Amino acid sequence: MEVEVGGLRIAYERRGSGPPLVLLHGGLGDRRDWEPQLDGLSDELTVVAWDAPGCGGSDDPPPTFRFPDYADVLAGFIEALGLGRPHALGLSWGSTLALELYRRRPDMPRTLILAAGYAGWAGSLQPEVVRRRVTDTLAELDTFAPQEYARTWIPTLFTERAPAELVERSLRVMAEFRPAGVRPMLHAMAEADLREVLPTIGVPTLLIHGELDVRSPVTVAREMHASIPRSSLAMLPNVGHMCNLETPDAFNAVVREFLTRAG
Repeated sequence: MEVEVGGLRIAYERRGSGPPLVLLHGGLGDRRDWEPQLDGLSDELTVVAWDAPGCGGSDDPPPTFRFPDYADVLAGFIEALGLGRPHALGLSWGSTLALELYRRRPDMPRTLILAAGYAGWAGSLQPEVVRRRVTDTLAELDTFAPQEYARTWIPTLFTERAPAELVERSLRVMAEFRPAGVRPMLHAMAEADLREVLPTIGVPTLLIHGELDVRSPVTVAREMHASIPRSSLAMLPNVGHMCNLETPDAFNAVVREFLTRAG
């Protein structure tokens, strides 16, 4: 399915019926990263997974796009689909997008679920770590073949326990990235510092984190949890950054229980 928002064609998947849940994928991903949630949660919810601008079937954004621009497109997307006040579930890059959506449109998200989250890289990581990530990513984009580049991400996304078929499927998705989509997402993440937003959040908020996440360390989740009033933190044992894929049943159960409590 597709919808036009702000002059950009946005691709998405929609399943089920009930209260709306919007799924926001991470970097080098698209809506296919949410297949276990589209399948597992659509019995009680209207589950909508988009392709962010520059990803999957969506149009590339201008190179100057940053999180306020992505969030405005997301708000327009939610309005275009008539989703009202949806629950917003973001993974990694998508978690920072969910926070930016709340900053710009606090009236829109009914709840926030931040998986493998960041308050932006600038808001969660040391400056030297951010600089290294940006420098390495830009250099590798220019020198590696797509499949080779995507494979460099695997050690930071999954644990060694992850099934080989899951890893290979994720590689196929990531290898379809477009540099014109990756670059603005990368700079948006590197520049974002949303720490000041965290204490202002007034909707029920759940943080979900893989215990063995090396890309967004557990300390990041604990710091965000301490800063967000009345938030909850669910730590998933023995899994890494892509916790929604590596342990989908446990992930879905935590989401379902939280949304049931939130009402």
